[in-house]
Amino acid sequence: MPHPPPAISEAESRVMEALWRKSPQSSEEIVAILQRDSDWHEKTIRTLLGRLLGKGAVSAEKDGRRYLYSPTLSREQWQSQESRSLLDRVFGGRLSPLLAHFSEHEKLGAKDVAELRRLLERIEKKGR
Repeated sequence: MPHPPPAISEAESRVMEALWRKSPQSSEEIVAILQRDSDWHEKTIRTLLGRLLGKGAVSAEKDGRRYLYSPTLSREQWQSQESRSLLDRVFGGRLSPLLAHFSEHEKLGAKDVAELRRLLERIEKKGR
């Protein structure tokens, strides 16, 4: 049986985003990218990278005197895990209460509604 993807914290997901955009990258490159968009210290970023390495979400390959990091967890795997976790924890594993919540408490524009209709039509066609 395959292992479930590792749980990724919100902070760790920002490191993963940098790696999903471009990989492999050195820790120096990752630090530079994340410091442009946040007030994180270099040590914080390197700690997050180490945690991701320990969880198996990233791999490190020796390149001379440095390591190059690459994601082993795809964005799609992570999104699937996070989506399922949200549905299970907050909406009892059901999608319709989630959509009802957004329709009642968030603004769904005409474009969003049209996209949801297309998705539902595609799901209905698959079920036939």
